[in-house]
Amino acid sequence: MSKTTPDRPRRNFYGRIKGKTLKPNQRTYLDEDLTPLSPGAVSWEDNPDRAPLDLGAMFGGRDVWLEIGFGGGEHLVHQAARNRDIGIIGAEPFINGVAMLLGKIRAAEAENIRVHPGDVRDLFDVLPEQSISRAFLLYPDPWPKKRHHRRRFVTPEHLDPLARVLKPGAIFRVATDIPDYVRQTLEEVPRAGFEWLAETPADWRQPWEDWISTRYEQKALREGRVPHYLTFRRARD
Repeated sequence: MSKTTPDRPRRNFYGRIKGKTLKPNQRTYLDEDLTPLSPGAVSWEDNPDRAPLDLGAMFGGRDVWLEIGFGGGEHLVHQAARNRDIGIIGAEPFINGVAMLLGKIRAAEAENIRVHPGDVRDLFDVLPEQSISRAFLLYPDPWPKKRHHRRRFVTPEHLDPLARVLKPGAIFRVATDIPDYVRQTLEEVPRAGFEWLAETPADWRQPWEDWISTRYEQKALREGRVPHYLTFRRARD
């Protein structure tokens, strides 16, 4: 009997993959560090059967967190350095951001990070069910035009597989400076099986006790936009 493999879904990707020309040291980081820090066979070319990643082997049995779109990587490295007893996977398709993160990982000597330089939907395909203990979505692409709202992360195309890979009771944090993104998040995330915790921070500058301000938060503040921080919990089965 011949072996069958899943049909590759049609996935349009919207957003930038490359930006300014990389600096020589950033090219070095990509050449030398990216492959060793890869979470494994994520791409359809390398893993057509969509075999699940072995997170136990990857992180030695530690709990695993996921950051979706890590930007320049400052929050991801901060969390990894603060929580050496957990493993963190970061997914980011923008190669300049990946190069920035790799430089920060070198500087922090963080060994508990893995990096997927691509669409997080491909990573969702190969993450085991109920394997992630915490997820972060911090200042995602806002897609402000109404006709582009379907491109936002907070749609069933992304939220349903996220819910599948999160453990029951896992925390999902969202930060955005776009009021309409807040509206859509509060509408769509609970529909995917999450409870909004409706926490109000005593100080908006420190919404979570382990928060570090990111470049995108600072940009929002400079341009007069108000950050919003939302915490959700994956429903227990």
